[in-house]
Amino acid sequence: MRPLLCLLGRQAARGPGGAPRAIRVAASLELFHAFALFHAFAPFHTFALLHTFALLHTFALTHDDLMGHSATRRGRPPTLQHVLAARHQAGRTPTAAARLGSAPALLAGDVALAWSAELLHTAGLTHPQLTTALGRTGAMRTQVMDGQYLDLLSTGRPGPDTCVPWKAIRCKAAGHTFVHPLLLGTELAGAGPALTTAWAEYGWAAGEAFQLSDDLVGVFGRPDETGKPDGDDLREGKHTLLTALAHQRADPVERTALDRHLGEAGLDEQGACRLREVLTASGAHDAIRRTLRERCHAAVRALEDAPLPGTVRRALTDLAASLASRTT
Repeated sequence: MRPLLCLLGRQAARGPGGAPRAIRVAASLELFHAFALFHAFAPFHTFALLHTFALLHTFALTHDDLMGHSATRRGRPPTLQHVLAARHQAGRTPTAAARLGSAPALLAGDVALAWSAELLHTAGLTHPQLTTALGRTGAMRTQVMDGQYLDLLSTGRPGPDTCVPWKAIRCKAAGHTFVHPLLLGTELAGAGPALTTAWAEYGWAAGEAFQLSDDLVGVFGRPDETGKPDGDDLREGKHTLLTALAHQRADPVERTALDRHLGEAGLDEQGACRLREVLTASGAHDAIRRTLRERCHAAVRALEDAPLPGTVRRALTDLAASLASRTT
């Protein structure tokens, strides 16, 4: 997603030449987010081709898996810390093995962050381009950490407040996944304010839709189709916009079920089904679907007057449409 949007941003601005440089910059974003790919232990040279965006994406996912105690990523077990714990369990207690899995996974994420910076610096950018790229990626990194901190603070403490989940959505999904990659590609190509303004409006709206659809998939989706566990958010007591609206709209009986089961460490399928019933009966599910569709429409509207090549416009419009249908 992130490298694609970065390169679409560059293409929209009709940036002259420099395609290999743009690809290296785009790949650096993905490595910032996707270090869980390393759990497959593919040969190193495979990852050397992914470059900087991939390193940035890698760093974020590895640390996110650690903080969320996740056993799977993208439907593929196990995550890096579980691989390392299993590899070093001989002669150790389960606690010691788990610690020996978590600590190196943390270091691996740090290495990915360092590599992403190195690859960005060696992408062959001009000095003005590098200054622009460093400013944009620095803002993105800071925003991701802010969103992750909010997520950690609110997990296990769900309630009716919608301000915290909206801010986390804008920091972790909208800014990190959509706005900053789009603007990075556009700025490196020297685009003017007309395009960057449209890009930001599209990115915020599409990014918010992306996270709202992710929240629905995490609760109502089928793991064999989505690659996401369908009960982890409920078991952890994630404070999402979905659960916040359920708290606002639930009747006394439904609120009792929310208080009992949401965030229950030993949540079984019966309890998860009861929570899904409450999320649906309270109207929270339908409200999220309406907001999701509205944000997708807003994303498309942001492109109406933007000076875009037809291929870029179609790609971004199709992406927004796919988000509207990505729920269960």
